[in-house]
Amino acid sequence: MANFTKKAIEASFIKLLTERPLSQITVKDIVTDCGINRNTFYYYFESIPKLIETVVEEDAAAIIQTYPTVDNFGDCLQAVLDTALSKKRAVLHIYHSVNRNIYEMYLWKVCDYAIETYLSAVLKGHKIKENDLNIMKNYYSSLGFGIVSNWLRNDMNDDIRSAVVRLMDIKKGMLKEMIERCEET
Repeated sequence: MANFTKKAIEASFIKLLTERPLSQITVKDIVTDCGINRNTFYYYFESIPKLIETVVEEDAAAIIQTYPTVDNFGDCLQAVLDTALSKKRAVLHIYHSVNRNIYEMYLWKVCDYAIETYLSAVLKGHKIKENDLNIMKNYYSSLGFGIVSNWLRNDMNDDIRSAVVRLMDIKKGMLKEMIERCEET
């Protein structure tokens, strides 16, 4: 029953966030929509920012669970985009609020996970110095974060899917060259 109530609060919040900006949503609005009292809300969440954090963390966990292995950086990036598009208005309302940092932490977490998973699969059998490996991880994580952040900044209006596919075509072979330059002999 407890998990049901927590999920109901989250669902009401997302519903309201789809309808209006975050600054116009109060705990009273959430509990009224959800049909619970304020004490029940505060039993599960100490504040609306904590509720936001929980919702975006759960989205990150769902992406990570969906992609336990990443064969292609573009596929994981597409998963992030799909999740954001499925809640477009809610994501934009969070992104354009004072709580943007919560969404950005989620985005970094997903980008870092995708890159670490992807590189561990691609680099199997290669001997790369730890420093070089960290540089590659930072580069690819920053690339993913930057692409999605720029898309969010433009209110998700760009044709991001086509851009990601094209970017993967343009970058084809670059990782192989990086590995060759970094591999210890």
